[in-house]
Amino acid sequence: MKTKVKGKYVIGYDGCDHVMLENAEVVYEGDTILYVGKKYPQEVDEILDAGNAIISPGFIDLNALGDIDHDLLHFEAGSDRQKNLLWSEDYIKNGHPEWMSKEDEAFKSLYAYSQLILHGVTTAMPITSVFYKNWAETYAELAAAAEHATRLGLRVYLGPSFQSGIRVVEPNGKVKLHWNEKAGEAGLNRAVKFVETFDGAYDGLVRGMLAPERVECQTANGLKQTKYYGDKLGVPIKLHAAQGSFEFETIWNAHHKTPIQYLYDLGFLGQRTGIPHAHYIAGYSRAKYGEGDDLALLKETKTTVIHCPLILARHGEALESFAEYKRAGINIALGTDTFPPDMFQNVRVGSLLSKMAEKEVEGSKYADFFRSATLDAAAFLGRDDLGRIAPGAKADIIAVSLDSYHMGVIDDPIRSMFVSGSGKDVTLSIINGKVVMKDQFLPNHDLEEIKYKAQKYFNRMRSGYLERDYQRLPEQELFKPSFKLVESIG
Repeated sequence: MKTKVKGKYVIGYDGCDHVMLENAEVVYEGDTILYVGKKYPQEVDEILDAGNAIISPGFIDLNALGDIDHDLLHFEAGSDRQKNLLWSEDYIKNGHPEWMSKEDEAFKSLYAYSQLILHGVTTAMPITSVFYKNWAETYAELAAAAEHATRLGLRVYLGPSFQSGIRVVEPNGKVKLHWNEKAGEAGLNRAVKFVETFDGAYDGLVRGMLAPERVECQTANGLKQTKYYGDKLGVPIKLHAAQGSFEFETIWNAHHKTPIQYLYDLGFLGQRTGIPHAHYIAGYSRAKYGEGDDLALLKETKTTVIHCPLILARHGEALESFAEYKRAGINIALGTDTFPPDMFQNVRVGSLLSKMAEKEVEGSKYADFFRSATLDAAAFLGRDDLGRIAPGAKADIIAVSLDSYHMGVIDDPIRSMFVSGSGKDVTLSIINGKVVMKDQFLPNHDLEEIKYKAQKYFNRMRSGYLERDYQRLPEQELFKPSFKLVESIG
């Protein structure tokens, strides 16, 4: 079956870069694009006319949320409250069962993945929080995630997370690492089994990855084993590193190296290794220690930085800078890592932060970030059939409407889209040749019911913080409202 998608603008790919076609069309058959142009010479079976819209490759989100966002509780917590949101040492000593039920954990990815599709993400590499876990993700919840992704039609790279350590807070308020190396080893084995079972499943929509938790929560041997299995299985690895002061100082105190230098010396960096955040490097404005050129190490090893500008900005931090990393020859992909999973917001914020650091627009334009969310992300995945609209590529296509009043006047469509648009303006999503969303409607899914269940999930997740807090603060003190709650006025 051949389908034609028409729109005011089409962002095509000429073999080197994105290009723009006006009043154009894309024709695909099955899961593959056949034609990009203005006058397809043959008959088609179906025409999807997006009207005054941009026909774009779908966004690739390499640090997408796979659960209900816990960061709502974190990013406005002051420095005097951040440690209260970690696990207490007593919580570890007294036993720490799974806080959420198996049904809860099976549900959360349905909510998260539906949000991704509604915001124009067609390929995702999800992460989930371990704050409310027994230790890390389970095989069962990732198997449920694979099934949800398939039913929704989302292309995903999945693997259960694992760790050998976790940050805990002692009764005196000191933060330290609590270790359980056997749990880390079991987690890696679980992840390998998952990849062996699911990589390439569901007509290739589900692919495997290895997802060790934060670098400071891994042993050196665990990281080496992860790299070994990543190479053996031929799957990407994603490790959060160079993302905060506790981690940076922990690695420095143990090894007298920055996290990037530590990973380089372990042989962990490489073309199939993605590092979310990677802003705490030698020379970073908040780093107390470190010499050398971390960017040169990332470039040498062809490691990808997965930049998540919105979540960094919400915590008062930034890459220094996106343009500088690109000038250094580093491949940068994008991730949302927060709610909403809106690539439009991330591009806007990322561009602003980079321009502020650079005092210059070159290298920080919306087009630069758009490439990161498409072509550069696909390069990390080793997929020359994703992130572009061109003959032979997968039919992963979105339409972004320009009709809404809030879009304002249209100058350059890419600039206008990122200045004024949001995920709500995505009116069509096609993944692997299948229409998975139209007019913000997901076939066979009751979004009101999903929203109701998500709120119940979040409320239960939130209550777990009260149990883990080392000071056992009352709810209104731990989670301070924006304004004082009152019964009446006057």
